[in-house]
Amino acid sequence: MIEVQKKKKQERAVLVGLEQDGISKWDLRDSLEELRELVNSAGAEVVNTVTQKLEKPTAPYYIGKGKAELIKHSFQTQQVTSVIFDNELSPAQGRNLEHLFNRKVLDRTQLILDIFAQRARSREGRLQIELAQLQYLLPRLTRMWTHLSRQSGGIGTRGPGETQLEVDRRRVQERIARLERELEGVRKVRSLQREGRRRHQWPVAAVVGYTNAGKSTLLNLLTGADVLAVDRLFATLDPTTRSFTLPNKQRMLLTDTVGFLRNLPHMLIESFKATLEEVSEADLLIHVVDLSHPRVDEHIEAVNTVLEELHASDKQTLLVFNKVDAVQSDDHLEAYRQRFPRSVAISARTGEGVSALVQALQDEISSWRLQLRFRIPLGEPGLLAEVHRVGRVIEVQYEAQHAIVTAHLPAQLEQKLAPFAEA
Repeated sequence: MIEVQKKKKQERAVLVGLEQDGISKWDLRDSLEELRELVNSAGAEVVNTVTQKLEKPTAPYYIGKGKAELIKHSFQTQQVTSVIFDNELSPAQGRNLEHLFNRKVLDRTQLILDIFAQRARSREGRLQIELAQLQYLLPRLTRMWTHLSRQSGGIGTRGPGETQLEVDRRRVQERIARLERELEGVRKVRSLQREGRRRHQWPVAAVVGYTNAGKSTLLNLLTGADVLAVDRLFATLDPTTRSFTLPNKQRMLLTDTVGFLRNLPHMLIESFKATLEEVSEADLLIHVVDLSHPRVDEHIEAVNTVLEELHASDKQTLLVFNKVDAVQSDDHLEAYRQRFPRSVAISARTGEGVSALVQALQDEISSWRLQLRFRIPLGEPGLLAEVHRVGRVIEVQYEAQHAIVTAHLPAQLEQKLAPFAEA
């Protein structure tokens, strides 16, 4: 007898966005389009998109109860299984909407967390995403106990529910503390790995960019790595480091990183610090941009915002416009080349422009071949901290009033430190 395996039913989602003061209709449209891409990446189907115009979100239902009732009435004909909001919902809003809809209610943060959970492959990645999920869950634990609120109350309802809720909260807090300790161990291991690389004195370049910009494809092309590279958001989460030899025989290391996103949940940045430290510790950033995307400028700005949060925005950066083979107009490419004259245009898929990229990398790290020595006054702690953050420090010796620093530095910092240079 042959058993026929039933195909898992695809989830059907309604997207909900709020047009409020300070947010234009076009910004909302773009944000909802990106939310649709995220939903598709998570494996669900979008059956409808609903928007509401309000001055600000309402406390009980975010979009107002009247609009929520209208959305509920559409469920039967569209066979909706979940409702996904473009912005983060408060615990009370999520609870009220689930009661009203009798459907799964998610917000943008939960959706991203779900995608990350699907993509995480390494132990480190799974630890990081579990930590982020628990940090999101902790203030929302009361939604797990909504069955008690449907009873009439009184003796036997309030006490046990409250007691169990506190037990769950304590268990979650204990698990969060355990995960943070484990991830601290991961960070120490990564720190030791970086120190090992520094002993080789090879420059390290971190490949950063908006999700699905082509970072993994570029790393595979340059180094022959075997990183998963597919056309979907957040295809890879776990960082991969590979060596690469430039034409002048200079060895360097390239590290692929997790993709960035507009409104990337802060808890993800916190949870993925062990991974994102690869960006903070890199000597050079290769910022990959999908030039064929209609929201190029927003993607560049979003990546720069995350780099600022990581205190890496002042690092030496090479801007790489990718997917030029998919750009419809040469004028579009030329306009961005003029705006960013030190950028490189490539197609990581076809290999177009890669030789120019390799030459640009060689030019960018040429200064790292020289060891420079500076006598920095200890009264300039901000300057010494900048050397550690942006440069590659080889040796530090302390005197009574000065720090003698030997380091590789990018050109702009070398100029800044010129008054303290030693012959």
